[in-house]
Amino acid sequence: MNPDVDAFINRSQQWPDEMRALRMVLLGTGLTEELKWRQPAYTHVGKNIAIMGEMKAALTLGFFKGTLLADPDDLLKDNGPNSRSVRRMYFTSVDEVERLATAVSQFVAEAIKVEEAGLSVGPAPQPVLVAELQTRIDSDKTFKAAFESLTPGRQREYNLYFSGAKQASTRESRIAKYADKILNGKGLRDR
Repeated sequence: MNPDVDAFINRSQQWPDEMRALRMVLLGTGLTEELKWRQPAYTHVGKNIAIMGEMKAALTLGFFKGTLLADPDDLLKDNGPNSRSVRRMYFTSVDEVERLATAVSQFVAEAIKVEEAGLSVGPAPQPVLVAELQTRIDSDKTFKAAFESLTPGRQREYNLYFSGAKQASTRESRIAKYADKILNGKGLRDR
């Protein structure tokens, strides 16, 4: 048991009892407990397997390569429309943790096998760029080179942000606003 995780759970205002119960299930599978990204995380031979997260409505257990796990009972939910690999379980009571303990252990065992086999989710499909961004790339060679030198994740994040605007004028103003960051090799959230 990791003392940093003890401290995290002891500070919890939302789901401390559920975390304690889920923690015991996870430690019973032989995983190593760590605090990563300020959350209780569970690894196997240094490979990330699962992470707990507190939300307002539930305690979550996210499996890093959840899309590769068999889920005949539909217990793993996707993380949102832009998530490719993580799948989460949701818990709202200690009773629920106890009722799903066997399923959690089975998911952990399968996730360990996925890691040991070296399986990966694979690269994201090449996104279709929002029209205004594609126009800027096509018309400005310097901007094109800078955008293409960004990591795929940064390119994707910019494209998602720009495409989130409903009006073309808003998309164009967003692109103009962030052009300097792109030209300087920075991601949307980089300072």
